[in-house]
This record gives sequence, structure tokens and C-alpha cells, in this order.
Amino acid sequence: MHQTKYIFVTGGVTSSLGKGIISASLAKLLQARGYRVTIQKLDPYLNVDPGTLNPYEHGECFVTEDGAETDLDLGHYERFLNACTTQANNVTTGRIYQSVINKERKGEFLGKTVQVIPHITDEIKYRIKLLGSKKNFDVVITEIGGTVGDIESLPYIEAVRQLKYELGSTNSLVIHLTLVPYLAAAGELKTKPTQHSVKALLEAGVQPDILVLRTEKSLGGDIRSKVARFCNVEQDSVIESIDVSSIYEVPMLMQKEGLDRTVLRKLGYPQNGEIKMDEWVDFVDKLKNPETEITVMLIGKYTSLPDAYKSISEAFIHAGVAHRIKVRLKMINAEKIDAENVSRQLGEAHGILVAPGFGERGMDGKIASVKYARENNIPFLGICLGMQCSVIEFARNVLGLKEANSTEINLKTPEPVIDLMEEQKYVIDKGGTMRLGGYPCILKKNSKVYEAYKINEISERHRHRYELNNKYLDQLESNGMTATGCNPETNLVEIIEIPSHRWFVGVQFHPEYKSTVLNPHPIFVSFVGAALKYSKIEK
Repeated sequence: MHQTKYIFVTGGVTSSLGKGIISASLAKLLQARGYRVTIQKLDPYLNVDPGTLNPYEHGECFVTEDGAETDLDLGHYERFLNACTTQANNVTTGRIYQSVINKERKGEFLGKTVQVIPHITDEIKYRIKLLGSKKNFDVVITEIGGTVGDIESLPYIEAVRQLKYELGSTNSLVIHLTLVPYLAAAGELKTKPTQHSVKALLEAGVQPDILVLRTEKSLGGDIRSKVARFCNVEQDSVIESIDVSSIYEVPMLMQKEGLDRTVLRKLGYPQNGEIKMDEWVDFVDKLKNPETEITVMLIGKYTSLPDAYKSISEAFIHAGVAHRIKVRLKMINAEKIDAENVSRQLGEAHGILVAPGFGERGMDGKIASVKYARENNIPFLGICLGMQCSVIEFARNVLGLKEANSTEINLKTPEPVIDLMEEQKYVIDKGGTMRLGGYPCILKKNSKVYEAYKINEISERHRHRYELNNKYLDQLESNGMTATGCNPETNLVEIIEIPSHRWFVGVQFHPEYKSTVLNPHPIFVSFVGAALKYSKIEK
């Protein structure tokens, strides 16, 4: 019988140390050795999913192929592994408690008093093992959100303690990521925070098997020896994670440190011969040695937190490497753009992207940006709300429908060129109720998107409630805006283009969710290519 093995990644000292990147890097190395690997994220907040969270609270909401609204770390998992995640790859405390309470209401606990132990911890363990049983994985890496010592994380740490005992020492291990700060005044790296973090983990009954130490200065043998001695781990299980210029260098750094070899040894797995990382190494080499650079302006309303557009940023990195150039992505707050200053704000752009989002705030700036890109023949990409803005702008300034709008912005607009989807009209709950996940789209030949994809039918991921109102489609098309991609079942317009323009594309879906290191997204590659050509034209 196949035995799935489990790796738990915890964090200490401070948040945002990069547990997700370490998890994804380890998974990449194991995958490159021929093992079947997946990663899941356990988030300690009480929301059922991040779908209702403001991006300023939690960064981007990543959407999986099966329609789950998840933590942005799942985007890293997919980009590193070049494989899809699912609903089961992201579990929150809210989902855990919701499931347990639903069972209690149905009487499934037979009158027992429902408690954190065993009922909540049993549900956590079930969710962890469920993923391992789904596709016959060799290894499931489970990243536990938050920091050891947080009250919210205690049930997860307890579940890990129980699982380590139940699974046995060769079928599970714990990797603990901590910080070794450098005190400039003393000129020293300090290990005490790591010691206290491991002590907190030990007090919860969990002994870490491997320590990954984030640092800005190289550790040296003495530091590793000291940490190993005080934290009860072998010296080759103390791994240095020094700061690097790109997250894509981390797998190579972890390979050099021997993290994958140590993990395989502790799990009783063979090394599986030579590791296959040539494509990854080539990608990093091109990333670090671009031949030129271009500037793309991203117009959005969450620009003060770059993580709100994480997948878009990474998709531009992938597309830039495909052209061996650096894409300098400049994020501009849509609220600071108007008809008077738009040329000053966007004058340096080789490409303009109007970002996805919700609500009225920043709409005028987004529409002004669309108009500037259209009238000045600058390569343009609109994603989701960005695509809708391009339709509104075209309707107002080309069709002459001065009051054209989306019913999301103005419910009583006399020209609803963007309207609520029919299936959404009776939806009351906000969480998990949008059009979510992968849907098919048929492309028109002789279009920019067909040239990009080079296939007739595609599938892309969605996250929206509103759509182009097909009552206006004939008017749009007879005046120069063409629907070049439609859903074959609902006739929902998925893609619009202006054929007379250098490169003007709006997509209702989110192409950024499917861009990976080894498969940069065709739309981003095409858009960056158009922006590169435009950059070479004398202005």
C-alpha cells in the first residue's frame, strides 16, 4: 500500500519570513527528483476563505481551477510546481469550525460535548490527510500560517503533534522557519530569538526536525553548531536561507544547502538520482541578465500594497523572461489619475494595464487611462473590471453613449453596457458566490488572442459578477470593438479587442492565475512583446 509522507512547515519569531516560498522551493526540488508533491496552506483566521477580505488585509485572493478563493501562497505553489491546486489545498479556521458546527447540528457527535480536542483537531487532521489520499502523492507539504505562540495557531500545532505520533518518525517531519537577526551596533548575528521560538514549539509538544534560518548575513559554522546544540537538531539540519534578489533563486539556494537531501534522508526516501533543474536554472539566468527593459503602468486602487496584484506582478516576470527583458512594473493609484493629468502620469508607459477590482472608487481614473491608451495607440490590457472599463470608455467616447456605465457603479444607468450576470441577480451572500474557476472560451481566428494562444478553445479562471451586456454588442462591433472570445454555452463575451489598434485586449477572466515559471501565460507574453515593439518606436 502506498504511504504518503507529510512535511509540516511552521514559522517563528516574526511573520512574513517566507514559509510559502520555502515550502514551494522544497516541493520544487522534490518534484525535480521525481517525487509527486503537493502543498497546502492552513490559515488560522476565522474567515471561511479570503474571498470577502479587502486586499489590503490579506493581499491577493488567488482562485483555483475548481473555483476556490484561496490564500495568495497557492499562487506561489502553482507557479513553482507548474501544477494546479484545488479547494483542498487551502483550509482556514473558519472552514474547520463551520464543518464541525454543521456536524454538531446534524447530531453526528451523538450528544458528546464538542471541544477543540478532539473535534477541532480531528477535523484539521482529516483535512491534511484528505489531500494526501486524493492523488496518490508521495509527499504533502503543509504550511501552517501565522507564528508559533499565536493563540490562533494552537489547534494546528496540536494537530501536528498528534499526527507526528500517529504517522511515525519516518512518515512525517517538521521544518521550522525562524529569523536570525543581525544587530549592526554589536556586529553580530543573534540566535536567541530562534532558541525562544523553538522553545515555544517544544512547549506545545513538537520537536522540529529541520531549522531554516532566515538571515541577511551568512551564518558560519559556529552559529549553525550553536543553534543545533540548543535546539536539539543535527548540524546538517540547520539550513541557511540568506536574502536573495528574487524568490526564484530560493530553490537553487535550498538545493545548495542540501534541504532536499536532508528531508529525503529523514523520510527514508532514496535520492532518486540526478536532480532535473536545468529549465529552472536557465529561467533564473535570463531573469538576472535581461537584454533591455520596458515600463508597464498598472492602474489600480490597491497599489500601496503590491501583494494585492501578486499574480500579475509574477506573470510579468515570466513574460519578461520569455522575451529576455525586464518589465519595470509601475503601480499607479487610479484615484490620482484624471483627464487633466493622465498624459503626465502615463507618458512613460510602453504598455498600460487596468487591473481587476470591485466598486466605484478609482473608476474615473481607470476609464481615463483606457482612453489615453486607445487614443495614443499604446499597448493595452484590461483584466476583469479593466476589461469592463474599456467597454464603458468605448461606449462613451466612440458610440456617444455619454451615460454608459456598469450597473455595479450606477444601478440606474440608462446605458448599462456592463450588467449583472443573470445567475447573480438573486444572490444575497457575498462569500464564494461569484462566477469562480475555470470556464471554456472559443477564440476567433485572425485576432491578437488567437495569435497568442495558437489554439481555438481555451479555459481560463474567473472571479466576477458582472458581464458585457450583449444588447450593445452589435453597436460595439460595428464601431470597431470586436468580441474575439466567447463562452460556448452562455455566449458570455470573454475577450474584446480593437483590431485597428496596435494591441488592445480586454479579458473578463484572470490570465495571471495560470502563468507559471515554465509556462508563461500567452496573453502576458503577447502583451509584453507588443510593449517591447512599441518601446523601440520613435515617439
